[in-house]
Amino acid sequence: MTTPTTPQTYVQQKAAASGSSFYYAFLFLPAPKRAAITAFYAFCREVDDVVDDMRDAEVAARTLAWWRQEVTQAFAGQPSHPVLQALLPHASTYGIQAAQLHAIIDGCQMDLEYTRYQDYAGLQRYCHLVAGVVGEVAARIFGQTQEATTHYAHALGQALQLTNILRDVGEDAQRGRIYLPIEELQRFDVKASDVMHSQYSERFTALMRFQAQRAHQLYDQALALLPAEDKRAQKPGLMMASIYRTLLREIEASDFQVLHQRIALTPLRKFWLAWKMQALGRM
Repeated sequence: MTTPTTPQTYVQQKAAASGSSFYYAFLFLPAPKRAAITAFYAFCREVDDVVDDMRDAEVAARTLAWWRQEVTQAFAGQPSHPVLQALLPHASTYGIQAAQLHAIIDGCQMDLEYTRYQDYAGLQRYCHLVAGVVGEVAARIFGQTQEATTHYAHALGQALQLTNILRDVGEDAQRGRIYLPIEELQRFDVKASDVMHSQYSERFTALMRFQAQRAHQLYDQALALLPAEDKRAQKPGLMMASIYRTLLREIEASDFQVLHQRIALTPLRKFWLAWKMQALGRM
């Protein structure tokens, strides 16, 4: 006899199955916050997977439209999906709003509508929706007391998303996507076809070095924006900063060999970085 899946076990399995670095940041949270962030992260994975697993753009668009309706119904007291059944009990406690979940869905919608971004301003808008808003919600769950912590969360979300983009340049190109802005490809004289066909060059390395420096600046900006009063509560986000910035440095150390492979940290190293932040308060 199989045990019925509850909303709580569903989101736990969804979060664990992703293999994400976020898992390590959740480990050290007290149970109520861990339950809330796990449910929220599972929601993010659900809507992100709509696009990542896309075979038909129209089906994906209809599925995202269904999620928008589901969010609206959930906040009206009628959640039907286990992810929102698990998340909604935490919404009032941590100030989670329907508009924030809709914004995350809007970001996923952009992946159906754009495979290129003309300039960094356009890419920033995308990063804000799929990562900045996620950081904003997460910061409230972790324990935010200062308004400035929202600005920290937005900057950190941008930094994490840019790191993801640099890591996944090759994989995204195989899906027909290049997130590096067209304007900057042209500035460094890197052709989209070179990226699509995994052609390395000094120009590509220079472009990637420029992108990595931008990400480092965002990490520095985020850390500078975090008020001292909230630093202890925001340790899970700082764990993510430590893990992802270490990954960024590994990408740099490889001389940006990301077109033919996925550079990653081992689970043990991620756990060590998370533990070091939790126990010692340093990256």
